[in-house]
Amino acid sequence: MTLYVGNLSYDATEENLREIFAKHGTVKRVVLPVDRETGKRRGFAFVELAADAEEEAAIAEFDGAMWLGRTLKVNKAKPRQ
Repeated sequence: MTLYVGNLSYDATEENLREIFAKHGTVKRVVLPVDRETGKRRGFAFVELAADAEEEAAIAEFDGAMWLGRTLKVNKAKPRQ
């Protein structure tokens, strides 16, 4: 399962996200989308951890937490339709 991380600071990097989520387990993948036209980050990311229990622990810690001056929104990502 993949986590959606919303309301990210535009200063957040893939390395930052790997570092903070790694304390809950093995980070398999981080995707930090950028705008096609401007090349700037879009303010959200997707983080995939190795196990569901690791993801639940990350949601419990980071949903509503303040990070880089922003209050994060973290939940399970919904599949694209």
